[in-house]
Amino acid sequence: MLFSEIIGQQAVKERLVRSVAEGRISHAQLFLGPQGSGNLALAVAYAQYISCVNKQPADSCGTCSSCVKYNKLIHPDLHFVYPVALSKDVRVSTDVAPKWRESFLDNPYITLYNWFESLDAENKQAVIGVEESGEVLRKLSLTTYEAEYKIMVIWQAEKMNQASANKLLKILEEPPDKTLFLLVCESEDQLLRTIVSRTQLIKIPKISDTDLMNVLVESHGLSPENAERTAHLADGNYAEALLLLNENENAAQNLSGFQKLMRASLKFNPQGVFAWIDEMSAAGRERQKNFINYALHIIRESMIVNYGDASLIKLGKDEQEFVKKFAPFIHAANIERFMDELNKAHYHMERNANAKILFMDLAFKFNELLNVPKQELASR
Repeated sequence: MLFSEIIGQQAVKERLVRSVAEGRISHAQLFLGPQGSGNLALAVAYAQYISCVNKQPADSCGTCSSCVKYNKLIHPDLHFVYPVALSKDVRVSTDVAPKWRESFLDNPYITLYNWFESLDAENKQAVIGVEESGEVLRKLSLTTYEAEYKIMVIWQAEKMNQASANKLLKILEEPPDKTLFLLVCESEDQLLRTIVSRTQLIKIPKISDTDLMNVLVESHGLSPENAERTAHLADGNYAEALLLLNENENAAQNLSGFQKLMRASLKFNPQGVFAWIDEMSAAGRERQKNFINYALHIIRESMIVNYGDASLIKLGKDEQEFVKKFAPFIHAANIERFMDELNKAHYHMERNANAKILFMDLAFKFNELLNVPKQELASR
């Protein structure tokens, strides 16, 4: 993985390159960034740069024997730890290493859902267990084969259970010589504070809309208008942008579904609500999450129409016509609760909530919120 293959994040790349040039490579680093920011890709590119035998001023050479092996994730001094679905056949990361290499090389911006989908384990718990920590200790007790450093990349480090995290803590305190830990994490508050305190923090922001737009135009062939809209919806998350690319063809379907839900919820038409729930429940989990994101977007754009500059909205022609009619139902008295309910729905959907129950609850809540008078806020 080359730095040049990673979208944006120029300041982070320069910091990482500078740390190598100045010989300030911390033995334990935490790559903390939101989903789709490229935190895993950056960790792997950094590891490759450290091991490259013909470093360029700003990137790995990409052609030396070390880089060739990194490009296939087969370098003997590069090790990975990642969550698995524990079973009698799968106890540690190396049990599914071929699938991991295939998944990462296919998409370096892989999400936990993508990973478990490739394992056919979407509904199972993701965990880095205590046996994994024992495997880490075993691997790092070996001498290096080719590179100066042994490098251990721990993806989704927050998925370590208590026993695993405590065991890893010991080796972070007293690491073997020439050993690097690169922890990749999305939720710092789910990691043991003692682990966070023993790592050098590398904060990775969301990808800028400009950088996201550029890659959507150059690599995916979108028009500048569609790229701008997709980047706006993705909110700095390239993984989400890839999902939206697939959904762009179904934008009319998303709009139709939102219209059906709002119309059925406004007067609470049970027949319409049940028909909509059956339709959405039959869709895949990612499609359902994408619809919730779409609903959030329409609510936000409706608020902009009411209280902001309508020229700033990022909608297609049919969506604009709908939002002009729908916007009066979104106002200061209900906007916060609309956003809160949709964000909670997305949170529960990611944790495998029952789709029919979740969407029925949304329909009831929307019935209440769509009928909140504008004057209610002022009367409180």
